[in-house]
Amino acid sequence: QVHLVESGGGLVQAGGSLRLSCSASGSIFSINVMGWYRQAPGKQRELVASITNSGSTDYADSVKGRFTISRGSAKNTVYLQMNSLKPEDTAVYYCSLLQSTFRSWGQGTQVTVSS
Repeated sequence: QVHLVESGGGLVQAGGSLRLSCSASGSIFSINVMGWYRQAPGKQRELVASITNSGSTDYADSVKGRFTISRGSAKNTVYLQMNSLKPEDTAVYYCSLLQSTFRSWGQGTQVTVSS
């Protein structure tokens, strides 16, 4: 079983920055993909960014050049550095861990960007 805990959300003005953190515990395999998803009110959950255990990254077009995903040295942590935030980035952000075919989710952290 895997437990994911996110932190770092909050309220920020447009153009500002936030850094989200996620720590995974439990049965963690050496091969996995960690990522961040977000869900705005009335919208479907969408991928923001992901990173494999070997460091390969993928980003949604809407955040390329503004957001950076990275892993901690312990490999069971993942960060999302969010710069140049826009009001449309407002959502609940969820940490995700994909191992084999099973995906675990964190409880989510609210990010609100005011205009």
